Amino acid sequence: MPIRRTLAAVIATAALAGLGLTGAATAATAQGAPSYVTPSQCREGGGEPRIDLPGNPCVGGTYDGQAVD
Repeated sequence: MPIRRTLAAVIATAALAGLGLTGAATAATAQGAPSYVTPSQCREGGGEPRIDLPGNPCVGGTYDGQAVD
C-alpha cells in the first residue's frame, strides 16, 4: 500500500512539473524582439505599407499594425 501512494505522488509531481515547464516555455516564446515585416510581406498579406505614418505600420491584412522594415 505505501508503494502505491509513493508511486501516485511521484506521478502527480512529474505531471505538475511538466505543466510548469510548458508554461515557462510559452512565456519565453511570447516575449522577444519586435516583429517587423517587409513591404512585400505586408502587401502579400493584404495590407498597405504606410511608411508615411509614425512607426511605419502595415495597415490592414494579416500583418496589420506591425512595423514595416
